[in-house]
Amino acid sequence: MSLPTTMRAVEITQPGGPEVLQPTRRPVPQPGPGEILVRVAAAGVNRPDILQRKGLYPVPKDASDLPGLEVAGIVVACGAAVTRWKVGDAVCGLTHGGGYAELCVVPEGQALPVPLGLSLVEAASLPETFFTVWANVFENGRLQSGETLLVHGGSSGIGVTAIQMAKAIGARVFTTAGSDEKCAACAGLGADLAINYRTQDFEQEVLAATDNLGVDVILDMVGGDYVPKNIRCLGELGRLVFIASLRGTHTELDIMQVMRKRLTITGSTLRPRSIEFKAALAAKLQQYVWPMLEDGRIRPVIFRTFPLEEASAAHALLETSEHVGKLVLTT
Repeated sequence: MSLPTTMRAVEITQPGGPEVLQPTRRPVPQPGPGEILVRVAAAGVNRPDILQRKGLYPVPKDASDLPGLEVAGIVVACGAAVTRWKVGDAVCGLTHGGGYAELCVVPEGQALPVPLGLSLVEAASLPETFFTVWANVFENGRLQSGETLLVHGGSSGIGVTAIQMAKAIGARVFTTAGSDEKCAACAGLGADLAINYRTQDFEQEVLAATDNLGVDVILDMVGGDYVPKNIRCLGELGRLVFIASLRGTHTELDIMQVMRKRLTITGSTLRPRSIEFKAALAAKLQQYVWPMLEDGRIRPVIFRTFPLEEASAAHALLETSEHVGKLVLTT
C-alpha cells in the first residue's frame, strides 16, 4: 500500500493552555519490528494529554512528542516481526504518544480488535481508560464479586468505565460526581449510590450506606483532602488505589487507622510501564472484558467528538469537567 510521506497532526507548540495545540504537518512515522502503523480514524482525549500540554507530564525519550495515548483505525503497515496483525485489520490500541495525527505507530501487543458492533470512534474511547481501570481496580485493588467499590469522578472517562466494569463482575458500586445530573448519569450506568459531592458529604453517605462497615476498594483520582475521608470510608482489609491527584499530592494520614483496619494503599501510572506489561493487560481485556462490550453489558460513553484540528476545543471542554464520559477526536 502506498503511504504518504507527511500527515496532518496536532502538536504542542509550547507548555500552556489549550491554545498551544496547533495543527501541523509531520513526517509519517515508520513502524519498528514489533509495531503496526495505524491510519487513525479517531483518537481519545485524556487528562494525561492535558498534563503533557502543560509541561507537567514528561514525554518518555522513546515516545512521540505528539499528544494522544489511544487510537482506533485500520492497520496500513506492519513491522518485520509482527505476527498478530495484517494490513486492513481494524484495531484500537494504547499508544506511546502520537495519537493526535492521521497515522500512528502502536506496539503490536498493545492493540486489540475493534469489538464487534462498535464503530471506530467508539473503539477509540476504550484503551486508555480500560487499561487503567483493569490494572488499578482489578489487579492492584483486587476487586471481587460481592465487594463494594467507591469510585471518585464517576462521570469521567475513568469513572464511567469503572462503574460498568465493576457492576459487570457483580460488585456493588458507589460513586461521587459534581451535579445531580451527573449522579443520575452514573446511576443510569449501574451505580448503586451516586453522591453529589457539592451538596453531600461522601464520607457520611458511604458509611450510612454500609452500616459503618465501609467499602472494600476506592479508586481515587482526587487525592489531597479526600485521602483522610477515604481512609475512614474503607472497611477492614480495604484497598485505596490512586491514579491521579487533582486536589494535590500531599495530605495527612492517620497511620493507626491503616494499621487497625489492615489497609492497603497503592497506585500506579500507566505510560511508563513496559510494553510487556501493557500487552499482558491487553490480553486480559480481550479475554474478560471485550465479550462484555460485544454483548452490551458494557458500553462506550462518548460525550462529544471534535475534528482533529479542534483538539484545543476538546481540551478546553475536558478541563471544565462538564462532560459525562469520553471526548474523541476524529480525522
